[in-house]
Amino acid sequence: MRAGLDNPREFLLELFHIAVAAADPHRVLLPWLPQDTQRRALVIGAGKAAAAMASALENHWAGELSGLVIAPYGHGEPCRRIEVVEAAHPVPDARSEAAALRILAQVSRLGPADLVICLLSGGGSSLLCLPPPGVSLADKQAVTGQLLRCGAPIDAVNCVRKHLSLIKGGRLARACLPAQLITFAISDVPGDHPEVIASGPTVPDTTSSAEALGILRRYDIAVPPAIRAWLDDVRSETVKDNDPAFARSEFHIVATAQQSLQAAANAAREAGAGVLMLGDDVAGEARDVARAQAAVALSVQRLGAPLTPPCLILSGGETSVTLRGAGRGGRNTEFLLALASALAGAPGIHALAADTDGIDGDQDNAGALLSPHSWARARRIGLDAAALLADTNSHGFFAALGDLVVTGPSRTNVNDFRAVLVLPAP
Repeated sequence: MRAGLDNPREFLLELFHIAVAAADPHRVLLPWLPQDTQRRALVIGAGKAAAAMASALENHWAGELSGLVIAPYGHGEPCRRIEVVEAAHPVPDARSEAAALRILAQVSRLGPADLVICLLSGGGSSLLCLPPPGVSLADKQAVTGQLLRCGAPIDAVNCVRKHLSLIKGGRLARACLPAQLITFAISDVPGDHPEVIASGPTVPDTTSSAEALGILRRYDIAVPPAIRAWLDDVRSETVKDNDPAFARSEFHIVATAQQSLQAAANAAREAGAGVLMLGDDVAGEARDVARAQAAVALSVQRLGAPLTPPCLILSGGETSVTLRGAGRGGRNTEFLLALASALAGAPGIHALAADTDGIDGDQDNAGALLSPHSWARARRIGLDAAALLADTNSHGFFAALGDLVVTGPSRTNVNDFRAVLVLPAP
């Protein structure tokens, strides 16, 4: 590493960039490709990393390639042989629907000698949007938006999404028959469960339509009559593991949050910091996770337990934010604002939280940085951290301090990266 513990800000930024680089499609895809790259292949896919994965595949595939992948607006990458379509995320738009229809049309014309390569990553759920009969795109947009705003965990959101789709929940694999299907995925979900990544379009699904209805009731979602009718219809059930759709299908996860966290941990140890790894699957309300990690950081500094300073507390996963006000901010800045409130300027504790895709929620930043001086600086310019947290306005807090981390889209996604650096108290 170029930065050391004597420059905490640059040290944390460099660790974040190391974590993102460990999930770069141009780095991780090649070792997973089959030995025979001379074959003709149809390439399909969706997600924040889909365009970069397609570009990486083109660079290493000797045979003929064609096809289409869908990426969010701003996440495209030039490809020579594979078409890249940009569409909306996290709430789908008409381009998502049109591109999904085109993908289904392309795979439906194949025979047993054909090969389909599917490239999936986080964000694919909204990008592969194909509502079932009777359900309008507007209906699906309304339900998706409500689920995202209420703080429902991603597995619950995706359970509903896949039962309101003609392409997710294993249906894309069924459409590919009788061709051979190989899926390469970059995981952004806690636990790396294939059926949750992009709502599992090419793998069996273990959830049910009844569960999807239960989720909508649990979060008090206003359900359009057409959606309720579809979920009561037997046709809404997803594809299960005994279906012949998976007889000629392979699924490989090529990058995970754990790999990125481990790369950062190795670099931190080389720089002389101990590492406390809290896991790659941390979930829950961002502010609750922050309070828990603040308690760990204070214990490290004051009691030397469970490690002694200098120590780096690392975690990944996907927290949630329940909107309580009219402010702006994603789950990473929410985490940091709650952390700032819990630490109240405790000396020697620095932090970075950012999304590896480069976009925190629907904002223009990846996340932000927190220093021991942030609390006092905020008070000097009239920022009330508690009031901003109550208004869900974490973006405003860090924007005013000039401490947002802005990288632009990274074209990969292994979810959140949180690093709390505890140095000896001055």
